[in-house]
Amino acid sequence: MTPPPRTATLFHDVRPFGGPARDLVAVDGLLVAEVPPGAAVERVDGGGRLALPTLVDAHIHPDKTSWGEPWHSRRPAHGIAEYAAGDVELARALPTPVAERALRLMSHAAAQGTRAMRAHADVAPAYGLSGIEGVAEAARKLAGIVDVELVAFPQHGVVRTPGVTELLAEAAASGLVTHIGGIDPAGFDADGDGDQLGTVFALAEEHGLGLDIHLHDRGEQGLAPLRDIAARTRALGLRGRVSVAHAFAVAGLSGTELDETADLLAEAGIALTTVALSATTILPFRRLAERGVRVGLGSDGVRDSWSPFGDADMLHRAWLAAWALDARLDEELEGCFRLAADGGAELLGLPKADLRPGSPADFMLVDGECVPQVVVDLPRRDLVVRAGRVVARDGRLV
Repeated sequence: MTPPPRTATLFHDVRPFGGPARDLVAVDGLLVAEVPPGAAVERVDGGGRLALPTLVDAHIHPDKTSWGEPWHSRRPAHGIAEYAAGDVELARALPTPVAERALRLMSHAAAQGTRAMRAHADVAPAYGLSGIEGVAEAARKLAGIVDVELVAFPQHGVVRTPGVTELLAEAAASGLVTHIGGIDPAGFDADGDGDQLGTVFALAEEHGLGLDIHLHDRGEQGLAPLRDIAARTRALGLRGRVSVAHAFAVAGLSGTELDETADLLAEAGIALTTVALSATTILPFRRLAERGVRVGLGSDGVRDSWSPFGDADMLHRAWLAAWALDARLDEELEGCFRLAADGGAELLGLPKADLRPGSPADFMLVDGECVPQVVVDLPRRDLVVRAGRVVARDGRLV
């Protein structure tokens, strides 16, 4: 029996990164130099649009979101414990299950050009594993559209909240998560005689999982746990499998102190994620990358109890990073786009979508002149392509 002809999708008249118009050809999920002989061709007219890689959200909390729900009025909160209590109140007030809310948000992110994300879901007695299960269900429904890594995140602390250690162990054994999380072992989770880092590192090692630890503490209170994380990573041979989110203490460094910390992280193979909250908290990602540290960009919370803001649009998040850094030069603006595209891909271990033959056929088409202008003007995503297949048009999944 003669095998069916290979199928190639030819995206005609597109401008990769704003360069001259040409065709992009996708076969079996990858870009190729030309249509293979005898292949059946499906043609998509790009209309001269700019072609850009799709983006990676390296840090998002889909379980917490009220995206698409009735407006939620937030009350004042001071410190992580009060924000975490607000999470519980909001979760109980929302009529829609986690799986449905997470799917709504993650679908929106995919339609705006997100090809992969690292999602955090709270694990605490208030929720059990419902957040993990809900986000995992949403991820299954989006298979082939957006790749999802899932972190069991102890937002309420490991040491200070009885029952969290057992729930983390259950999550680690469930087969649903790729990472175990942690949070501020010095400033927030320091009550009692427990060892948060010892607990989460042991679980990760036992189950072959990665680690993604939130560090909001600044100054030495944040740097000391960072050094501890680096030492444990080296001792357990977990190079490349450990990330630290926020790392506000690193954002406060400069000069020799920044370089020495970057070298420590690079030697241990520890990655960082930043969420462009403000000029004082965004990581100096270009300097860190020069020293060999992988850095990704993320949405963090999206319209949750912590903040009414956020939209899970990683192009907008690149805009926010540029705004926070007071970017003015083209290279600075393009650097923020690359953080959302290449930085996140490297952090998640994905191949770079550089629009060259052999790279994933993951890209979006927009009306625009060049990358810096797109970062500033945030045009609509006219077409989003994943593995050579059109998955979204005009900002909506198809």
